[in-house]
Amino acid sequence: MMDILKDQRIVLTLDAGGTNFVFSATRGGNPVMGEIRKNSNAHDLDLCIQTMKDGFSELLNNLKITPVAISFAFPGPADYPNGIIGDLNNLPAFRGGVPLKSVLEEAFNLPVFINNDGDLYAYGEALGGILPEINGNLEKAGSPKRYHNLVGLTLGTGFGGGLVRNGELFIGDNSTAAEVWLFSNRYNTDVNAEDVVSTRSVQMEYAKQAGIEYPNDLMPRDIYNIAIGNKKGNSRAAKEAYRFMGRALGDTVANLLTFVDGILVIGGGITGARDLYMPSVMEELNTNYHPSNTEELSRLVQRIFNLDDELEQQQFYRDYSKEIPVPGTGKTVNYDPIPRLGIATSRIGASKAIAMGAYAFALRKLDE
Repeated sequence: MMDILKDQRIVLTLDAGGTNFVFSATRGGNPVMGEIRKNSNAHDLDLCIQTMKDGFSELLNNLKITPVAISFAFPGPADYPNGIIGDLNNLPAFRGGVPLKSVLEEAFNLPVFINNDGDLYAYGEALGGILPEINGNLEKAGSPKRYHNLVGLTLGTGFGGGLVRNGELFIGDNSTAAEVWLFSNRYNTDVNAEDVVSTRSVQMEYAKQAGIEYPNDLMPRDIYNIAIGNKKGNSRAAKEAYRFMGRALGDTVANLLTFVDGILVIGGGITGARDLYMPSVMEELNTNYHPSNTEELSRLVQRIFNLDDELEQQQFYRDYSKEIPVPGTGKTVNYDPIPRLGIATSRIGASKAIAMGAYAFALRKLDE
């Protein structure tokens, strides 16, 4: 994998949301100046594009070194390889298709790269976040095991994801891989996963359990504070809201780990409540099936460790390998009998991971 932390090139980055645009300049995977925030003007195409131009121009005016590229994230599916943004709920101005890459390359005479925010989040975690941290800890512990694949999930207003395989971002043939928000969920089969794994999931379940109207002004942070007794409200209902979300999230995580078999990292605004939802996630991952041809079957082949828990961290980083004989030869081979994966909350945060991912993606493309 490339070492983005040692690269001295500068890339202009943008975290494009439906409400705000956050501009920054990145070198070595880290910001070189303060962020610039602007209203996205998401309903007016001309104003929205001009806002982008203004933000990047402000960065350029404050830099002493010429950047090598512009690279940034957008929420939702689009034709990212060609830089064409289409129908996005959060940014309605782009409906019908807008060649944003071409517009910005013409304006700044720099290469421009645009990707899904969930993809770039996963890419940043794989190259400069949780994956190198885990492999570094394994090396320190004397374990020969290393991880090369990662699933990144973001929890907030929406539910996003990305996949990285052997250091390469996997986006699929239509740049729509890892659209995890569209997964089905066994706890409510009538809706997609985002409806039970997001801000509104916590809000709706709390209202249901507390017997109050929805929608209301309570945000997930409010409901978390109610659960831990720092705010007036129905503590039981608040805990149940996060328990329900955790079980629903666990269902999606189990399906992803079965398919990808890699480290899973979670970022986004709701992760501050991980002490309330992670026990339910782990409970779901440790459930059993009861199929017709056997009495009981574990939900997953791998053993999953919660790397937010200190005791489970210690167990995860142990060296479980042993020498086993090769029959008839007198020789031995090394064998690790415990297939295992880790699930963790982001240490660097979603925004920094997205910026890292955007930075790394641009450098990878330039170096090709």
